Amino acid sequence: MAKTKELSKDTRNKIVDLHQVGKTESAIGKQLGLKKSTVGAIIRKWKTYKTTDNLPRSGAPRKISPRGVKMITRTVSKNPRTTRGDLVNDLQRAGTKVTKPTISNTLRRQGLKSCSARRVPLLKPVHVQARLKFAREHLDDPDEDWENVIWSDETKIELFGKNSTRRVWRTKNAELHPKNTIPTVKHGGGNIMLWGCFSAKGPGRLIRVKERMNGAMYREILSENLLPSARALKMKRGWVFQHDNDPKHTARATKEWLRKKHFKVLEWPSQSPDLNHIENLWRELKVRVAQRQPQNITALEEICMEEWAKIPATVCENLVKTYRKHLTYFIANKGYITKY
Repeated sequence: MAKTKELSKDTRNKIVDLHQVGKTESAIGKQLGLKKSTVGAIIRKWKTYKTTDNLPRSGAPRKISPRGVKMITRTVSKNPRTTRGDLVNDLQRAGTKVTKPTISNTLRRQGLKSCSARRVPLLKPVHVQARLKFAREHLDDPDEDWENVIWSDETKIELFGKNSTRRVWRTKNAELHPKNTIPTVKHGGGNIMLWGCFSAKGPGRLIRVKERMNGAMYREILSENLLPSARALKMKRGWVFQHDNDPKHTARATKEWLRKKHFKVLEWPSQSPDLNHIENLWRELKVRVAQRQPQNITALEEICMEEWAKIPATVCENLVKTYRKHLTYFIANKGYITKY
């Protein structure tokens, strides 16, 4: 049976007005072109509730009691990796039989949804303290100082591949809480490895690392690309070079090479990719490359170079301008991983 169209508020009020002046339900129905039963229902509703507005619908009763809701919410808050099957079993032992979709709907009403756990660097207490120390020491640095930094890093870009995921229950904006992430340890590999750099004035050089990188190769990359990038970006005198604490970067020979070249190096806390805004550029690059769908390694390399060159200087400038704000948020997050 087709659902009838709901009467407008004006029509319902008109029914009540006609009833109050003494007209019968049949007469009102004929005058307004409505069924007698419809007119009668509106009049009974008005007599009972003194209104013709729609009343709240009760709907079907909840399968899970308020106590059960508290129980499963508390469970996933303590252990976000709890599965729906585990929660179904917990409720069944408590005398409530529900399905997995019911679990999902109930937790969603509590502001929780099932999400893929983010992979982030493994942070030990010493890492957290070093990260906070860096952020606090540099929080009041003027924007001009950050504009005179060349940021660098390596990244891998896969031609094809799919990372395994795990799901966790979390609230909105809690994706980077330690309980909701999967710690990872940094390793090399991938279909192509890239080294690149940028400053507030735009992207610097981007090159493909074709062999397994060691300290000597890293120094060669810097020798051939760092100073040319600084010149192309028209860096001011006394510019600062940033790289992370990868063993190739912190090797004695690399430190000595940088010292002899009179390069100033920004002291950097370990396990802190989220403090390096080049991660935002890598994400930008990977999105652009994926949209072009390269079909082989040669095409992947060519497209990476083309898309890197297309990244606007304004993107780089805005990343550097927001660095102080990023440090403020980082400190508020107590040194744990923040959004890149």
